[in-house]
Amino acid sequence: MAPPPPSSNGSLGNRLVKINVHEGIGTVILNRPAKCNPLSRQLMQDLAETLEDLRRERPVRSVVLTGAGTAFCAGMDLQEMQAAQDLPNAHEQWHEDTEQYRALLEQMWRFPKPLIAAVNGPALAGGLGLVLACDFAVGAEDATLGLPEARRGLVAGMVIPLLCFRVGGAHAARLVLTAETVSAEEAMRYGLLQETHPEPKVWARAIELARACSLAPEEVLQLSKRVLNETVGEHLPTLLAAGAAASATSRTTEAAAEGLVAFLEKRAPRWP
Repeated sequence: MAPPPPSSNGSLGNRLVKINVHEGIGTVILNRPAKCNPLSRQLMQDLAETLEDLRRERPVRSVVLTGAGTAFCAGMDLQEMQAAQDLPNAHEQWHEDTEQYRALLEQMWRFPKPLIAAVNGPALAGGLGLVLACDFAVGAEDATLGLPEARRGLVAGMVIPLLCFRVGGAHAARLVLTAETVSAEEAMRYGLLQETHPEPKVWARAIELARACSLAPEEVLQLSKRVLNETVGEHLPTLLAAGAAASATSRTTEAAAEGLVAFLEKRAPRWP
C-alpha cells in the first residue's frame, strides 16, 4: 500500500515535503522522487518546518516518515554540495550546510511524539541518518542501507554518533569504514531496521505501529522518549556537534573534491 496523497492543508505541507494527517497519525513524505529524495537545503528546511508544525498539532499523536517513489532518501544533494565548492565563501557554506543537517537530526531525535521510519527503498548516507534519528524503522524487503561517504572522500560525522547509539560500536565501525551498502536482511541483524515487509505493505505496517504507540497518553509517550534518549544518548548533542565539525572539515579536502566529481561522472575516484 502506497502512502496516501498529501494533505491540501497548506500549513502542513509544501513542495518538497508532503503530508497527510488521518486519525491522529501524520505521514510525512520526502517528495523529490525523480532524484531519489536527496537532502537539499530546501528539503531540509521544509522537513524541519513540517515537523515543527506536527509537534504543535495536538491531535497528531504519532508520525511516519517515508519517501516518494522508489527510494527513501539517497543522502545529501551532491550536486548542491559540488556547486558550493566554487563559491567565494565555500567554507562558510559548508559550515552552514552541516549545521542545518545537524540541527535537523537533533530536532528529530528530540521530537516528543513517536517518529517511525517507513523505509520504502534505499536509505543512504544522510538518508540513513534520518532513519537513525527516528525512534525505530520498518523497511521494505528490497531496501538497501549504507554510509558510502568514505568512498566519496567525505566523513559521515553526524550520522556516526546516531549509528553507535542505535547499533553499537562494532556494527557502526564496519558500516562506516567499509562504506558497504547492506541489504534489508543484514540491516535487521545490525538493528538498523526492526521489521521488514514487502514494499507495498511497509507504510501500512508503520501506520499500525504508530496507532499502537498512540494508545498511550501523550504525556507518558513524551516522558518515555525522554528517558529512552537520555539513558543511552545523554551526550549525543555534543557528539553531533563534533561530527558536524568533522564533516565540514572533510569537505575542504582534495579528496572530497575528487570524490564528488567522480561520483557525478560515474567513475572510480583517483585519490590525491
